[in-house]
Amino acid sequence: MNGQVDPLTDKEIEDRLAELPGWTVADDKLTRTYGFDSHLPAAAMVIHVAQIQEELGHHSEQTLGYNKLTIAVNTHSAGGRVTEKDFALAQRIEAVAAGHGAG
Repeated sequence: MNGQVDPLTDKEIEDRLAELPGWTVADDKLTRTYGFDSHLPAAAMVIHVAQIQEELGHHSEQTLGYNKLTIAVNTHSAGGRVTEKDFALAQRIEAVAAGHGAG
């Protein structure tokens, strides 16, 4: 994991978002909502994301609904702005989302 904690520029964010369909940046948070067929896969993904976050030492806000999970992240040590760490976490989450039936 890159130790960089400098906020990304708008152009850098735009370039990285092009590689992560479904993710957006609003209110200085990198965000995505995943949909599921039912509640259990959504809840299971919460645990899987928590494991990834512990491994990376970088944590997001997760909001679990009946059949959806919203993830929002920024880097507190960079003044609550979006950094490379946030995109690294999002890429890891994307890598496991399909295995949970996320859409």
